[in-house]
Amino acid sequence: MSRYLSSTALLIVAALCLALSVALRYQLMEGAQWVGLCVEAPQQLACQVRASLGWLIHFGVMAWASLVCAVLAFVLPGAWGKRLAVPALLLALPALVLYSASLGVFAVVLALLRWVRAPRTA
Repeated sequence: MSRYLSSTALLIVAALCLALSVALRYQLMEGAQWVGLCVEAPQQLACQVRASLGWLIHFGVMAWASLVCAVLAFVLPGAWGKRLAVPALLLALPALVLYSASLGVFAVVLALLRWVRAPRTA
């Protein structure tokens, strides 16, 4: 796979991940219709997803997972580090949008720096 094709694919997947995260935030988490509905019937699937996502946001699970992946990707040499930068980025983008921007931005920067790092020549 060429370098440009993999970069283009990563940009497309990252844009889709970002768009999905924004839609999730504004439609499900901040949507006014879900507040009353979830108080009346909390057993609905959407309400359970909303509650679970709320707990993930509260404890910063996505932000910490993306930061751990980004640090490991930054430290690991060769292709393994570059491969690990992709899930770090794809976890950090939703963390940015879903109320964990302080850790998420650091993970995005580390993941992108690792992604664009030139391979070492011996």
